[in-house]
Amino acid sequence: MAFLSLNRTFVTMKLAVVIPVYRVEDTLDRCVGSVLAQDCGDDMEVILVDDGSPDRCPQMCDEWARRDARVHVIHKVNGGLSDARNAGIAASTADYVTFVDSDDYLDPGIYGVLMAQRQHDILEYSVNGRLLLADCVYHSADDYWLQGRAYAHCYAWNKIYRRSLFHGETFPVGRLFEDVYALPALLRRAGSIATTSLGGYNYTDNPLGITATAGGEGLRQLLDAHLASGMPVDDDYYMHLLNIQMDVWEQTGAGLTLPCRHVNAGGMRGVQRCKAIMLNMLGLKTLCRINKLIHRLTRPVRS
Repeated sequence: MAFLSLNRTFVTMKLAVVIPVYRVEDTLDRCVGSVLAQDCGDDMEVILVDDGSPDRCPQMCDEWARRDARVHVIHKVNGGLSDARNAGIAASTADYVTFVDSDDYLDPGIYGVLMAQRQHDILEYSVNGRLLLADCVYHSADDYWLQGRAYAHCYAWNKIYRRSLFHGETFPVGRLFEDVYALPALLRRAGSIATTSLGGYNYTDNPLGITATAGGEGLRQLLDAHLASGMPVDDDYYMHLLNIQMDVWEQTGAGLTLPCRHVNAGGMRGVQRCKAIMLNMLGLKTLCRINKLIHRLTRPVRS
């Protein structure tokens, strides 16, 4: 049940759902409808952030607000995904906040179950057909990052956050892979982080999205975000970063920013083990060059 805060003059909702909106006419109704169908009742506010969308999305957002009092709309000049999320956080009044990308959608009833675990500062839940998490509670950001392999799924949208974590913290505007920049800062403020095997988020592959279209410069930003995170690096995480570095080198021919490291290949398997052995024998730069040559030789010839 919603309650009246002692130091505010308005009703505070328990969960704010921030949905950035830009050029998503075909999927917006499905997304918003799936959020409003959750079992949170009036304990939820839905904030649609129209990021200067040039199509019918602004009108569609306003129509949702007319149909459901829980929906609030922000119309703003286009500033990108981070700017839209930041605007939604600033406008929210809830104790907890989560995000949904407007080309994705939710299974019914997932928020009610997740909010029953809201004693944690950050709760990450599984993604249907994409990510299955263990049921774990971490009291150390380092343990969550390494043991939970959070570095491989820094997505903003499959997590529920205590909104106070964002006080003084924002998503970096103008950066690709903004989630990787933002999550470590939030983790350092969190006392309790949990993951759950419960799913309910349906991710839609977008061939025009940031991940699918990222070129060499975008991947360089991804690697830089990891290296600037200040999070600890073990051998498995290093191999994750190595794959990004190899992609950067393949697409740009340069840009070696990952420090070289000798890794223990003993517990690794398959391709990862081969890469680790070659890394230890040849060094990082030579491995990147060989990887680029192999990809060039095995690339299909256009007729």
